[in-house]
Amino acid sequence: MSELSVNHLLGIKYLKESDIQLIFETADHFKEVINRSIKKVPSLRDITIANIFFENSTRTKLSFELAEKRLSADVLNFSASQSSVKKGETLIDTVNNILSMKVDMVVMRHPNPGAGIFLAKHVKASIINAGDGAHEHPTQALLDSFSIREKLGDVAGKNVVIVGDILHSRVALSNIFALKLQGANVKVCGPKTLIPKYVESLGVGVEMDLKKALEWCDVANMLRIQNERLDISYFPTTREYTQQFGVNKRLLDSLDKEIVIMHPGPINRGVEITSDVADSKQSIILNQVENGVAVRMAVIYLLASKIKQ
Repeated sequence: MSELSVNHLLGIKYLKESDIQLIFETADHFKEVINRSIKKVPSLRDITIANIFFENSTRTKLSFELAEKRLSADVLNFSASQSSVKKGETLIDTVNNILSMKVDMVVMRHPNPGAGIFLAKHVKASIINAGDGAHEHPTQALLDSFSIREKLGDVAGKNVVIVGDILHSRVALSNIFALKLQGANVKVCGPKTLIPKYVESLGVGVEMDLKKALEWCDVANMLRIQNERLDISYFPTTREYTQQFGVNKRLLDSLDKEIVIMHPGPINRGVEITSDVADSKQSIILNQVENGVAVRMAVIYLLASKIKQ
C-alpha cells in the first residue's frame, strides 16, 4: 500500500501532490463506509487519540471525534478552558502528561502559529494540526479540495476565488497551498486591508471587484470576517462590507454561468452570504461537512498506519 511522505499533518505546505491524491483515494473509500447502515470499521482498535483544543471549535472538533470513533480508535477529549493550562502549565508539559497515558496521536488546535510544528519536535506522538492561529488549517483545505473534486470531477485547471478576510484566515492560506499544488488557478478578493501584501508571491491573483471575480471563477469559497482576530477596524461597517463583498441571490443570478459556492463555516448569514445563497442548489456547504468526516478518517488512518510500522 502507498503511504504518506510525512509522519504528521502540520500544514499543506509540507505535503506533496501524491500525498493529497492518496488522502483523497482513501477518503473515497471511507465516504462509502460512512454511508452504510453500519458506519464503523475496526481499523484503529489499538490506537488512542487525544483531541486537544486550546481554542473554541464546533465543526472541526465534532468532525475529528466522529472520524476517530468511526475508525474504532479510543478517544480522549481535552479542553484547555477547563484544564491546568489555566494554572500556568506549558504546552509541552500538558501534552507530555497526556502522552504519559500512552496516547498515539494528538489532534491540536492552538491560537499560536507553529504550535503543532513546535510540538512535533518535542513529543513522540503523531500530530495533526486542527488549526494554529492564522497560519494553517490543513484538514479544512483537504476537505474543500475533495468537495471540489467530487462536484467538478477534478481540481486541476479550475478557477477558484477565495473571498473575505484573507489576512487572518488559516483556511485561506491552507487552501491556496492545496489548490496550487493540485494545479488550480487561484484569486483572492476582499477589502485591501484584509489582503496580505505577500499573497501574490504565492502565485495568487488579487481581484478587488467581487462581480469580476465571480465571473472569472468556477468556485467561490466565502470566508467570514474573523471578528475575534480583528484588533483594529479594517473596514468602515459590516453593512458596507456586505454591500461590496457579500454574495446574494441577485448577484449569483446575474452571472452568465452557474458557479459553486463553498464556506468553511461558521456562516454569518446576511454578511458574506445571504441565506438564499447558503441554502441554494449551487452551495456545497453541507457536502463539505460530510466530506470532512471522510477526509479526516483518511488522514488519521494513513498516519496511524505509519505508527503501527
